[in-house]
Amino acid sequence: MAVVRDLRVLLRLRDFRHLLAIRLLSQSADGVYQVALATYVVFSPEHQTSAAAIASAMAVLLLPYSLVGPFAGVLLDRWRRRQVFLYGNLARAVLAAATAALMVAGAANWLFYVSALCVTAVNRFVLSGLSAALPRVVDAERLVMANSLSPTAGSLAAFAGGGLAFAVRLAGADSDAAVVLLGAALYLCAALVSLLTALELLGPDRPAARPRLGAALTGTVRDLLAGVAHLAEPRRREAAGALAAMTLMRFCYGALTVLVLMLCRYGLTSSTDAGLRLLGLALGFSGAGFFVAALVTPWAAGRLGPIRWIVVCAGTAAVLEPALGLPFAGGPLLAAAFVLGLTTQAAKIATDTVVQYEVRDAFRGRIFSLYDVLFNVAFVGAAAVAALMLPPDGRSAALVITVAVIYGAIAAAMTRYTRQ
Repeated sequence: MAVVRDLRVLLRLRDFRHLLAIRLLSQSADGVYQVALATYVVFSPEHQTSAAAIASAMAVLLLPYSLVGPFAGVLLDRWRRRQVFLYGNLARAVLAAATAALMVAGAANWLFYVSALCVTAVNRFVLSGLSAALPRVVDAERLVMANSLSPTAGSLAAFAGGGLAFAVRLAGADSDAAVVLLGAALYLCAALVSLLTALELLGPDRPAARPRLGAALTGTVRDLLAGVAHLAEPRRREAAGALAAMTLMRFCYGALTVLVLMLCRYGLTSSTDAGLRLLGLALGFSGAGFFVAALVTPWAAGRLGPIRWIVVCAGTAAVLEPALGLPFAGGPLLAAAFVLGLTTQAAKIATDTVVQYEVRDAFRGRIFSLYDVLFNVAFVGAAAVAALMLPPDGRSAALVITVAVIYGAIAAAMTRYTRQ
């Protein structure tokens, strides 16, 4: 296979291997940690789980990406990236261990959430640093290949870490704290691997003069506002429309994620272990949908065009989501997880393509920062809305129908746009 051949070429580069190892260990630790948090909030016998608690956990996991993300680059350009990987992962190992201690001690929820918030906030710096350091270890000829393979490998590592967390929990780990400590160990391994790279290798280069930190941060805000103004230009309507559609689809996905968590905890199972197994299967089916989306989208978007492919994805979700969701049964739930994983990721890939083509290069980074903010805020906002609508067992026909209507509105609006 071409992918295997490309990866073999890249793995001959020692410094790329080290950077990839840091990414795989860091993101597998992220997967372990996030699943441990989810199971602690949703499936711990000592917790009477509610949709509001799930929404709070999602806010802790995702809002740092939105709040810290646009400003991470300003600080990364001032720090040695090797040191960001070293100290960032060491800090996360310590904070994850502290989270485990708070779980064991049964500390107040706000202390637990503060600890988890710090772990996920540091993650934004590590992931951004890994992307920024890649051109320092791969030549220009192989950079596109590396940019395709590295994030994909990292996402697979995160899924694998989540699967490992489920396996450890179901195999009889005494508590979620033990799973969190596994994540802490992986963060520590990532920090140690970073020591294999030379201090100066990963950059950044030191400029002769650098603006003050305060000026750089306020400049970032101005740049983001300029990006919004650029997106509002009439000739960028296609990019703006795709971003709006993707934001709404992410909202739908977030609302249904909370519904699935509540169904797995209360609505469809009689024990926490059975609920964990069902949730693990649902995540696996959703991940399979993500994978299939990566395979079919290049062909489908090439034949139909990215905007029409978004219409197909939203329309498919509008039809199949209520058909599979309203029975509130295990088999249809897994099929729905696959469909929603496929349609959401396929629409995201198409949106990425539209933004890359329609937005001028000078504004592209700012627009993708804005995209990141919208993507995560929509997910957290959806969790908050779901918390208001869901009954304790998660069986809410009103939420399922509302989401289907939103999907249908997206398909109709984008169809109208293509006709114009």
